[in-house]
Amino acid sequence: MKRALAAAAVLALAVTGCGGKQQTDSPAASGTQSCEAGEGRITIATGNSGGVYYVLGGGLAQLISNSTKLRATAAETGASVQNIQQLVAGNYDVAFSLADTAADAVRGKGSFDGKPQKIQALSRIYPNSTQVLVRTDSGINSVADMKGKRISTGSPKSGTEVIANRLLQAAGLKPDTDVQAQRLDLAKTADGMKSGTLDGLVWSGGLPTAQITDITTALKDKVKFLDITPLLPKLKQVNDVYDQAVIPAATYAQPSDVPTVVVPNLLLVREDFPANNACAITKLLFDKQAELAKIHPAAKEITKQLAPQTDPVPLHPGAKQALG
Repeated sequence: MKRALAAAAVLALAVTGCGGKQQTDSPAASGTQSCEAGEGRITIATGNSGGVYYVLGGGLAQLISNSTKLRATAAETGASVQNIQQLVAGNYDVAFSLADTAADAVRGKGSFDGKPQKIQALSRIYPNSTQVLVRTDSGINSVADMKGKRISTGSPKSGTEVIANRLLQAAGLKPDTDVQAQRLDLAKTADGMKSGTLDGLVWSGGLPTAQITDITTALKDKVKFLDITPLLPKLKQVNDVYDQAVIPAATYAQPSDVPTVVVPNLLLVREDFPANNACAITKLLFDKQAELAKIHPAAKEITKQLAPQTDPVPLHPGAKQALG
């Protein structure tokens, strides 16, 4: 089952396309009480290949296609900021996003300055761990030590880039001038860490992330994780969704657990997403959680208890019905 779903997830991502979605259902405003998806096509915006968004997004697309009348595909993207912008533009129907980026979007702050975005949530899902990994020969022992260093801050318009810049600012650094910021996707970041053209990276993702495993396996004690929790109070001044957790030692075969900053992920749609489709997809998320967890273990942390906790992003009426 695991191999079949994983292969299907890759296929779903490989055949993806954007735009021109056709959903025959009535929009949420119609007040429909149905929780059965109608016929149509939807596309899910995920993230970098090798990241958890990408893996779970492909798996979710395949489960939707197998379990409902909807035909779903998933697209590799730059992640959170880009996902929301293109979701609102109509290029995608469902999107993964970090909760801090989504909060900025509905408030019209940060990358969405002055332009509140009309998005709603299907569910809060698993948390992302902020993974700050540096080469041991770089002389970096804290985020403040990144001054003048070559640091991958993530893909342009990604949630990783948002939190990377906030970490640098919390440490008293200017992202544009105090570090040699490399706006790289995760695959190029892994290559740079292994070749020595990067001194460190910031990555916001589920545990484990395949490319981070690749780096730690290849470089072993030539790399180390940083404890960034001393910066948490300043991060919470920017957005109170940030919290503290650990990266367990076993995740990447490290000597000990690493304290870090986590932020929830949300599954987003536009305000006009059909209520019956929203209800069906949200219900499927929990009915098929075991299948998703086989695709990636981060899905084990998706809980119905936490699902409605999406503030300040409103929960879609169809999702409320599914979770009620």
